[in-house]
Amino acid sequence: MINVGEYNTLKVIRKSTPGVYLDDGAEGILLPNRAVPENTRVGDEIKVFVYHDSDNRLIATTETPRAVVGDNVRLKVVSVTPQGAFLDWGLMKDLFVPKSQQLSFMRLGGEYLVHLYIDRQTGRVAATEKIESFLSNDPLTVKENDEVSLTVYRPSDMGYVVIINGIHTGLLYNDEVFQTLSPGDKLDGFVRKIREDGKLDVVAGKRGYEKVGGEAGRILRMLEDNGGYLPLNDKSDPEDIYRMLGMSKKTFKMTTGALYKQQKIIFTQTGIQILGEGD
Repeated sequence: MINVGEYNTLKVIRKSTPGVYLDDGAEGILLPNRAVPENTRVGDEIKVFVYHDSDNRLIATTETPRAVVGDNVRLKVVSVTPQGAFLDWGLMKDLFVPKSQQLSFMRLGGEYLVHLYIDRQTGRVAATEKIESFLSNDPLTVKENDEVSLTVYRPSDMGYVVIINGIHTGLLYNDEVFQTLSPGDKLDGFVRKIREDGKLDVVAGKRGYEKVGGEAGRILRMLEDNGGYLPLNDKSDPEDIYRMLGMSKKTFKMTTGALYKQQKIIFTQTGIQILGEGD
């Protein structure tokens, strides 16, 4: 069985001028020459991504798309027609978003968070901005303190609604966010609380930093989100510290001093650097 819009491992059944054909239980799926691995022989098995070409024929590629069916991803619009928009997803044939599946008027060059699905009428991979119907917290597949992957979905009055592990929704509160976020941004996090109504509260960053709490936890999570380094020290302008961390310079100096004594950070000439367990 061939899974369109996903990776399949298929056997080479014959070679031809345009490429090699892969076993689909029928006439075969073409893997064009440009994507055929060197020294491929009949009988070899190749991992390929399967989708439809411009003539609505199944075609295989060894190229890696930016997303597969079921993924939620931010993609750029490369062309717009009266019927819909086309997104760059890393393959020669662009990904179609029907006009009926757009929540806003997609513009050329804009980037939008979409969900990839199989269109029932055509059998093709398509994209939609109407992600809500693909998300549910019933049943839940996570529990409190589980580490999860987060995708920013949309802003809310209290913070950001995020997609958890691609299937659930949760809330990332404003006071837990120390950077500017946009729909489609990817973060690592963990489940802080599961509410009685099944709603989830999440925190960005590694679970260990939650235990630190307060301003120290804020600095450590911000470090984690920025590759382990922040260009702030005791000589930094108070406005820069407040803009980045939401705290006064006095609080920053006291907190970083405590983190230094706990051997969680070091001071550099230009900022502060997080220390790992092996440092």
